[in-house]
Amino acid sequence: ALALSEVLKTNTTLTTLDLQSNSIGNEGALALSEALKTNTTLTTLHLQNNSIGNEGALALSEALKTNTTLTTLDLEYNSIGKEGALALSEALKTNTTLTTLKLFHNSIGKEGALALEALKTNTTLTTL
Repeated sequence: ALALSEVLKTNTTLTTLDLQSNSIGNEGALALSEALKTNTTLTTLHLQNNSIGNEGALALSEALKTNTTLTTLDLEYNSIGKEGALALSEALKTNTTLTTLKLFHNSIGKEGALALEALKTNTTLTTL
């Protein structure tokens, strides 16, 4: 994921990236997050089943605050807890392009679900 994230920073053609089940973990999520801050073409990112925890979710959340092209982010089957859900919630307050966020089979729990209060003000997310 590290080398791939470097390429994504300057790539102008790739629109979909499917990295499911690649064990990228938090380190890979951090690297991809840096790329998402500058990438202007990627619209779909599949990261399910990659052992991404709260640290990775926090990094991805920071990227979502500035990224203006990503419409689908799939984080199913990871290890995201309530802290990660809270960070994603904060990002959703300002992100205006993400339409689909998949969080199935994580560990966000009741508190994490309640943290997704940004859905009250987000007008673009249609699938959760």
